[in-house]
Amino acid sequence: MNDVELKALVEQVMERVLRGENAAGSAGNAERPWNMSGTPGNAERPWNATDSAGNPARPRNASDPAGNPAHPRNASGPAESTAQLPYTSAKKEGSEPDSGVCLDDITQINLRTQLLVKNPKDPEGYLAMKAKTPARLGIGKAGARYRTATMLRVRADHAAAQDAVFSDVSEEFIKKNGFVFVKTLCKDKDEYLTRPDLGRRFPGEELEVIRKTCGEHPKVLVIVGDGLSSSAIEANVEDMIPALCQGLQMYQITLPPILFIKYARVGAMDAVGEVTGADVICMLVGERPGLVTAESMSAYIAYQPRHGLPEAKRTVISNIHRGGTTAVEAGAHAAEVIRKILEKKASGVDLKTEAGGSQ
Repeated sequence: MNDVELKALVEQVMERVLRGENAAGSAGNAERPWNMSGTPGNAERPWNATDSAGNPARPRNASDPAGNPAHPRNASGPAESTAQLPYTSAKKEGSEPDSGVCLDDITQINLRTQLLVKNPKDPEGYLAMKAKTPARLGIGKAGARYRTATMLRVRADHAAAQDAVFSDVSEEFIKKNGFVFVKTLCKDKDEYLTRPDLGRRFPGEELEVIRKTCGEHPKVLVIVGDGLSSSAIEANVEDMIPALCQGLQMYQITLPPILFIKYARVGAMDAVGEVTGADVICMLVGERPGLVTAESMSAYIAYQPRHGLPEAKRTVISNIHRGGTTAVEAGAHAAEVIRKILEKKASGVDLKTEAGGSQ
C-alpha cells in the first residue's frame, strides 16, 4: 500500500467514525484497530491531527455535527446510554422508573433465618439449628471460598465493630440524658487503646467534679463509661437506666446524678469509689465489639470498690443487647443484684459464697 492509498484509507475510516461507525462498517462486529495504517513502520494517525481539508479532527468524546454524543467504541450505531448511578438498581424494560434508592443494608438481614446452602438435605433442621445460635452456620461456599454475600456481611460487621471502637458517644446524647461529664487521664482514643492504666485514673480536677456530684458515702452510684463500644452505650443506656432506677425505688434507694466517663476502663469505678466512699457502684460500660454485635454492654457491680479490687469481686451482667439480655430486663435484674449486695455486703465470688452458691 503506497502513501496515497494509505491516506485514502485513513480518511475513509475517519469519515466512518464521524458517522458513528467503526472500522468494520455499519455491521459493527469488529472493533476499529488502533493502528489504522495496516502496515509495519507507518505511524498511527494522531487523534488531534487535521483532516484532508485542514480542519482539526473531532476529539474522541466530542459530539458530531448534529450535536449527538460520540458513539462508544465497538457499537454499530446510535444507542441510548445505559449508565447507572452507583449503588442503584438497574432499570429494566417495563419496570418502575429508577428511584435512585441505595441497596438494602446487608447488616439488617437476620443471619438466623438466612440459609445459603444450595439444595440442603434438611433445610428445616438447618434453620432450627441456626435459630439457637448467632454463629454463621449454613453459609454455603463457592468452590473453596465463601460466597459473596457471606464475605460482604463479614466485612460489614467488622466495619461496624471498628466504628464502635473508634467513635465517641455524642455530646447530644450525654446532655439529653442529664449525665455529668468527666474524663480519665487519657488524652485521646489512641492513648486510651494503648494505655489501659490511664483509663482507670482521673486528673485532680475531674476527681473534684466527681466528689461534688456524688457527695460523700452514697449508698449506690450508677456511672456510665464509654468503654470499647460507643454504639453499645447509645443503644442500651436509655432503656436500662429507667428500669434500674424504678427497681431501686422499690427498695427505697435513691441515686445522685449519674456520671458519664469518657475513655473509661472498668477499673475507673475503683477510683470513683475511692473518692466518694460509695457502698455500691454499678458501672454500665460498652464491651469490646465482635462480628455478632457491636452493641453489647455490661453492668459491673461491686461492693465498696477501691484501688486494687480483684476482678473476682465484681458481679457482672453481660451481653446486654437486643440479641442477648435486653436492656430493660438487665435494668430490673441489676436492681435486684444491688439489693442483694447491700444486704450481704459482698459482691462477685464473695456474694455467691454468702448466697450459698446461687445468685
